[in-house]
Amino acid sequence: MKALIHPNYKIVTAICSCSAKFKVSTTKKIYIDVCSQCHSFYTGKNKKANIGGRIERFNKKFKY
Repeated sequence: MKALIHPNYKIVTAICSCSAKFKVSTTKKIYIDVCSQCHSFYTGKNKKANIGGRIERFNKKFKY
């Protein structure tokens, strides 16, 4: 590898929106929106959209 052309990697703290902190190797501090502690795939908690209102509006609009 050539000298002085690659960025300096260091261990920094990645901070999630749920306040979880992780140590990662990167060039600068990063903020993430979703991590394994708050993502629904990993936690098993699924968020379902409320579609009842849409169906009611459709039926009201087309008089079903």
